[in-house]
Amino acid sequence: MKPEIRITELREILNDHNYRYYVLNDPIISDGEYDVLFKELESLEQAHPELIHSESPTQRIGASPVTEFGTIQHQIPMLSLANAMTMDDLVAFNERAKKGLETNSITYIAEPKLDGLGVELVYKNGSFSHGSTRGDGFTGEDITHNLRTIRAIPLRLRTENSAVPSLLEVRGEVFIEKDGFSRLNQRQELDGKPVFANPRNAAAGSLRQLDPSVTATRPLSIYCYETGVIQGQSFDDHSSFLNALKTWGLPVNPLIQTVVDAAGLTTYHQELVKQRNDLPYEIDGTVFKINNYAQRNRLGTRSRSPRWAIAGKFKAQQATTVICDIDVQVGRTGALTPVAKLESVFVAGVTVTNATLHNQDEIERKDIRIGDTVLIERAGDVIPKVVKVVKDKRPKGTRPFHIPDTCPVCSHQAYRSEGEAIWRCGNISCPRQVKGRIQHFASKLAMNIDGLGEKVVDQLVEEGYVNSIASLYSLNQDELAGLERLGEKSANNLIQAITGSKITTFARFVFALGIRNVGEHVAKLFENYFSGDLSRFIQASTDELEALDGIGPVVAKNVVQFWADPSNKKIVYTCLDMGVTLAKVEKNEHQPFAGQVFVFTGALEKFNRKDAKDMVDALGGKITSSVSKNTQYVVAGIGAGSKLKKAEELGIPVLSEAEFLEMVKAS
Repeated sequence: MKPEIRITELREILNDHNYRYYVLNDPIISDGEYDVLFKELESLEQAHPELIHSESPTQRIGASPVTEFGTIQHQIPMLSLANAMTMDDLVAFNERAKKGLETNSITYIAEPKLDGLGVELVYKNGSFSHGSTRGDGFTGEDITHNLRTIRAIPLRLRTENSAVPSLLEVRGEVFIEKDGFSRLNQRQELDGKPVFANPRNAAAGSLRQLDPSVTATRPLSIYCYETGVIQGQSFDDHSSFLNALKTWGLPVNPLIQTVVDAAGLTTYHQELVKQRNDLPYEIDGTVFKINNYAQRNRLGTRSRSPRWAIAGKFKAQQATTVICDIDVQVGRTGALTPVAKLESVFVAGVTVTNATLHNQDEIERKDIRIGDTVLIERAGDVIPKVVKVVKDKRPKGTRPFHIPDTCPVCSHQAYRSEGEAIWRCGNISCPRQVKGRIQHFASKLAMNIDGLGEKVVDQLVEEGYVNSIASLYSLNQDELAGLERLGEKSANNLIQAITGSKITTFARFVFALGIRNVGEHVAKLFENYFSGDLSRFIQASTDELEALDGIGPVVAKNVVQFWADPSNKKIVYTCLDMGVTLAKVEKNEHQPFAGQVFVFTGALEKFNRKDAKDMVDALGGKITSSVSKNTQYVVAGIGAGSKLKKAEELGIPVLSEAEFLEMVKAS
């Protein structure tokens, strides 16, 4: 047989076996037999490199390691879901949906909520083009090369039974099964490497490897469950879309069902609770989505979550153990947090040795003592906490605990503000605070100083090279090169990153300062109001700050208290003296879009969604994700579907991208 014929045949055979294994769950050959076929194809392609095709099963690992991940913007945001903590919450969700749709009955798609990492896959004319993480919901990391290594992801969609869209964006969850996780950790131990805490962390860490060959060794799989942009085909409901995914060769969870009304929601959720521990993978709840797409569009979305979907959360898994001791940890804002040291116990797939006790009031309310047997749970299956003391098992000699009145790190006097439950260290030069503040200052969304990780910061503080965020700008390459884990090249890169961070924005700098309750959004509000004028911000009164839309009394108080401390002002002015420059913000008093609501739909070619938002915001307008009678304009890109149709039905003006840009230019 000619090599080109056999190579084509082997590709088709292997792709078919992948389809049977991952989609149909009906393998007809063993892993060993698959490997024999794979090696035959690999050998033939090595002998005939001119016959290698990018979609061959052997080409899943072809990219060289990268130094960092790029970013990809989602054309349609990957929103979070609102949570239902009880059965009553699910019933209430159904009632709200029926009321909003003015109907007596609703059909839902019900599915397990996998505990993995959300991703988006993009296919163009049936070929896998690129993929990304969920990220912040709007922009994710480009992990295309790592996704290509996952055998469950077809590099080309199947077309024998159905035509494929010209553009398909599909969302899914990458995960590691329980058995695969155990084998992975066994291998980590044998190799002398740290073990993973749980399957989710393992999946996330595997997808964020800079070297795709490492990702390829990890037992990753995927289930697809939602759509982004689709061009060339349309669907009336979600069940039809999921069936199409299976036809195209994309894995869909076999436990997905169609259910009706509140009874269907609660029954499915309760059944999954019973099956949870017997499933081959970890789940942390259920997800319910309205099946009909027209009904979804009618309900629309909130800023962060759709109104047509909800996540049913499982009750946290619990276990009993003994409190051996209680330590006090110091956070970057000086907060003293008591932490229980536990006899190790296995809870929800993780060995737990520590649990937060929150504050002294909580310790006293629950009457927690050293030596007590306690019931613990992983809240949201993530953060361990003490639920209660098992007083029937309290031995003699247990010891009450009181947070000390001095900081355990620097011995500075601790204080407790009126109306607060937290005790704090008042020394902003406390080494633990300094470390935390510097780490926050250097973080990606703050000053974005690449290379200034936790271990490097620990060394810098412990060696006495830095004692505040301002002292970062006095570092030199020779000092850094002498640190463990840093050579001359890394030291030079870090100095360049520190120098590069000097040119920044008002919002980033204010966020980086770590003022309590001042996050990215609040910092941006301050930037807009003060037009980037730091002096005005420093001098602002509580009343002036509280008068701002979106700023409450707590934030205003914390800001004023921050600037009342002379040492904070000194640090900020030192940063400015060392060359930190805040980009000037030009406040646009001209607001021609004031009171106008825009909706963008379809694939945009001339600008992305963030650019659109920035343009509308700058001119005083607002962007929403759903079309309603309150919408003034719909901007339609390629492949615009239901939103365009609804705009036409409501008589809302529809603009092309070019018309929108002309509108902006004219304003």
